[in-house]
Amino acid sequence: MEMTEVFDKLKNLQNVLVEKYDLEQKIDKSPKQLDTQNGFLARLKEEYIEKNKSYEEAKAKVDALRAELSGVEATREAAEKDMDSVTNHREYEALDKQIKESKDKEEEIRRNLKDEEEVLARLDEALKGDESMISTQEAELNQNKEALDKEIQEYKDQLAELSKQEEEIVPGLDQEIVYKFQRIIQRNSEGIVAVKNGVCTGCHMILPGQFANEVHDGEKILFCPYCSRILFHQDVAEGEVEEYSTLDETGSLADFDDEFADEYEDSEAVNNDEDGDMDDEKSLSFED
Repeated sequence: MEMTEVFDKLKNLQNVLVEKYDLEQKIDKSPKQLDTQNGFLARLKEEYIEKNKSYEEAKAKVDALRAELSGVEATREAAEKDMDSVTNHREYEALDKQIKESKDKEEEIRRNLKDEEEVLARLDEALKGDESMISTQEAELNQNKEALDKEIQEYKDQLAELSKQEEEIVPGLDQEIVYKFQRIIQRNSEGIVAVKNGVCTGCHMILPGQFANEVHDGEKILFCPYCSRILFHQDVAEGEVEEYSTLDETGSLADFDDEFADEYEDSEAVNNDEDGDMDDEKSLSFED
């Protein structure tokens, strides 16, 4: 396979992979879109449970006060009835006292009952409001879930199509190259970049002269020793100014994050043909 064809395949593969990984991230993050609404609904239900508990307590107080009031009223009515059969002053005073105490007790209970009934009414109104809000939120959440499920399915359909495209592109490419290429794109969104005037356009580092010449020759796959991207030569257009960096400006390779270390070691192994340490079958070269 001609190297120009290899580079074209890698560029096409890059386009597919970038879109594929973007869709995978969207699918991964999509459920999180409902987290806020789920959290709000959960808080509403917790508050509803607490209010309902208070409502039941208030209702129990109201029922108890009503029962107590009924008993006091019955006692007063019985005492008033007994007044008709009083035979002496002593009995009259005892019944009269009982009636007055019963009336005082009734008045106190009615005051307490009114207060508790007002509390119960407020709680009942609040519970109805919460029930309505919970019902609305659940309906909206279900609608959003359906819409999200539809969206995710569309993403998955697109992924399936991209996977087909990927399967059509990769035949003829070295699988080790493809594997590393995928890792680079997952990190940088670019796995293959041009070299212009001896400068890597991925990291804008000036490449060693001999190495840049090898890239220019385009006889094999070479990786940037600084950013690990696959390199291909591209002439600089007239009037184009290429930006570049130096190790003094950007720091040495030792300053790169550890995440890049394994990629750099792979690049050194792939790029180091002069030492003769690599077996010809594993040179990852696409020479004719």
